[in-house]
Amino acid sequence: MIRESQSAFRSGGKDIALDCFLPASTEQSFPAVVALHGSGGNYSGMAEPARLLAEEGIAVYVLHYFDRTSTIYAESRSTILRNSPFWLKTLWDCVTFVAHQPNVNPEKIGLIGFSLGAYLSLSIAAFDPRIKAVVEFFGGLPKEVKPFARRYCPVLILHGEADKTVPVREAYDLQQIFERNHVPYEMKIYPNIGHGFSGPIWQDAGNRTVQFLKKHLRSE
Repeated sequence: MIRESQSAFRSGGKDIALDCFLPASTEQSFPAVVALHGSGGNYSGMAEPARLLAEEGIAVYVLHYFDRTSTIYAESRSTILRNSPFWLKTLWDCVTFVAHQPNVNPEKIGLIGFSLGAYLSLSIAAFDPRIKAVVEFFGGLPKEVKPFARRYCPVLILHGEADKTVPVREAYDLQQIFERNHVPYEMKIYPNIGHGFSGPIWQDAGNRTVQFLKKHLRSE
């Protein structure tokens, strides 16, 4: 059993919604994950991975970061570049909010991002020491961020080899960065798979996500 609810916090003078998926117990401190959707704004599609993690004892907060910019879709590069600073500040504020929630261990916070959400997750993790692990689905690290990254945390890279939306070279670029900087990472490239996972591929990716986050966010 898990507990599902909605919450909100303020960022940039806006109300930002959160879908909360929490482990059933209220008698212990849990690691937490902030989850970020992709450019299509599919909040409801985040429920399945959120429930998967909550059942494994990880509190999940699905961030409606588009609320900050009143965005519905973010298909164009110009829209993404214009709004990314606001979304990143909203993500920073969300981590602060989550860290102060009852039963959340503020020393064990991670991120899980899909596509655009993965880019944002890796971007904020390059500067925010509160982020202890990232799972990125078919994303990358923006070229604008790479020269200024101050730190790296453990990352799980999940990507389809045939992705035409976010080329798989983004995954290999991350691999080179992490190896060069001696950063712990895991990577799975799925042959003949495009942008987005389903069926057995999603099951495998979901299992890898659970194990990776339990490894890097487990309580001492």
